[in-house]
Amino acid sequence: MLSFKDYTMKFSETLIPTLREVPGDAVIVSHRLMLRAAMLRKLSNGLFAYLPLGLRSFRKVERIIREEMDAIGALEIKPTVVVPGELWKESGRWDSMGEALLRVKNRLGSDFVVSPTAEEAFTALVRDELSSYRQLPLSLYQINTKYRDEVRPRYGVMRGREFTMKDAYSFHTNEESLDETYQKMGRAYRRIFKRCGLTVIPVQADSGAMGGTGSEEFMVESEIGDNTLLLCKAGDYAANVEKAGCKPDYSAPASPEAAKAAAASIPALEKIDTPHVRTIEELCAFLKTDAKKFIKTLIYKAVNVELDLSSAPGCSKLQRRKPAPDAPEVYPEAFFAVAIRGDLDVNEVKLAAIIKAAEVMLAADTDVERITGAPVGFAGPVGLSTVPVIADETVTAMNDAVAGALAKDLHYTHVAYGRDFGPWLVTDLRTVVAGDRCPVCGGELYEKKGNELGHIFKLGYKYTTSMKVSYLDENGKSHTPTMGCYGIGLDRTLASAIEEHHDDQGILWPITLAPFHVIIIPIKYDGAVKAVTDQIVAELEQKGIEILLDDRNERPGVKFNDADLIGIPYRVVVGDKNLAGDTPKVEVKARAEKENRLVEVSKAADELAALVFSALAELNR
Repeated sequence: MLSFKDYTMKFSETLIPTLREVPGDAVIVSHRLMLRAAMLRKLSNGLFAYLPLGLRSFRKVERIIREEMDAIGALEIKPTVVVPGELWKESGRWDSMGEALLRVKNRLGSDFVVSPTAEEAFTALVRDELSSYRQLPLSLYQINTKYRDEVRPRYGVMRGREFTMKDAYSFHTNEESLDETYQKMGRAYRRIFKRCGLTVIPVQADSGAMGGTGSEEFMVESEIGDNTLLLCKAGDYAANVEKAGCKPDYSAPASPEAAKAAAASIPALEKIDTPHVRTIEELCAFLKTDAKKFIKTLIYKAVNVELDLSSAPGCSKLQRRKPAPDAPEVYPEAFFAVAIRGDLDVNEVKLAAIIKAAEVMLAADTDVERITGAPVGFAGPVGLSTVPVIADETVTAMNDAVAGALAKDLHYTHVAYGRDFGPWLVTDLRTVVAGDRCPVCGGELYEKKGNELGHIFKLGYKYTTSMKVSYLDENGKSHTPTMGCYGIGLDRTLASAIEEHHDDQGILWPITLAPFHVIIIPIKYDGAVKAVTDQIVAELEQKGIEILLDDRNERPGVKFNDADLIGIPYRVVVGDKNLAGDTPKVEVKARAEKENRLVEVSKAADELAALVFSALAELNR
């Protein structure tokens, strides 16, 4: 049998310094309530210490994740938080991660990294142990501390500098095996968040700096979310705006020949004066026409481009280099022109993914003038040969359009795709917005803000190639394994549960995450009240119920307010008034309900246990 301490904690014997006032720097609900309910305390910007109540709930998130990972055959390991810098140089991310990566040197001058993520560490461990195809597939995971040197940490543990992640990595001999694990992880993530009482929105996503293809994020709706989600009103489609596509609102020609044929009826290209007219809005007013008639051309600078540009216009003199000895070759810097319909915006995440760049940004004015021969505002695709032109798919349907003429105060009219210019590459680069049509069913898309709690990727060969991981097949031939990556933020998950489950009085914990199942409040902890309280505690302990016993010598109102603030799912009040008479009773109240009810002392433990186990079963099923 477990001891008293395993199931019951006395308020007087633990550290629960609740606060009545809201700290001034706490601007979101979860941050305010985690501080007021004595779950955590701030040590510095972006650095928080969990107090006993907070740690109990945190451990429950940990346990749920561990159970679900173990259930699908993932194996837990514990790598170090500080990782040799050489591993990051091997992968090529020593430079590409930028200032968010905390780099340190030891007394011998060797480089180390305080891990913000764990691809390098896991890949190196597997590289040293893997020899045969018989060892694959292999899924490993950790629950460990991370550090990312955020420029502006905010929102409590939602965006801290130090945080805890569950990272899992899988290694495979082929894509079919990777996809099988990817699907298992996706199902496990759905179970994890359901058990945590969270309503998540799985969305298609970009893999970002992690690399790879195949990516799904698990979002929670949030007004302070740093992600924009596009969801279909009519179907199940959901995507991060970085990845979202939409049904075309135009009719594109089926081939370059068809484009030329469609342009045959368009008047010849004409150059017109547009003095001091640079922006799309100014052009619309000047020419008295709609933004959809314009081809907007923007010049971008890209950093560390992996895409082969050897045959691209204007790129013959570019030299590739390796940012690290075993990293892929990249062009340190390259410029591109992006053409898109005038009423649309370029999705820079899509652009970076297409050209395999670490980062893209609008070119400086001096670079624009050097590339186009004209001031900013007069770029266009016609006659532009100094850089590769990448066109959004919308441009292929544009005939009789207006575009910059690569000269100050001049634009072309009657521009026709296929006749007057042919881009180096045509792809989807538009930023999808609310009101666009679902790419699956054509239904209307709408926007929500969301916070990411989890993310699963098909990383492919990015890290196993750069870090030279190999195994021998059944014929003794060497191969490189493919790889998957699966992460969950524990601190964010806990804070998001509070964001979703709270009221004006405090937290409304899902029972799976509550620090205790039941709080028992004796009005005065002595005499008959103490005897009944101890009796109920003992009976609940026998049933495995976790109890916080508020044995403080405080006014009832203070105890009730703290109970509501802390948010323990069920409250029992033991007082002389209800114990009087032939049938002694106690007051039982669910935190989520307004009314309490009287329950006979002899039945109290059974009823409470039934409530607790029913609530647990509902979330855990």
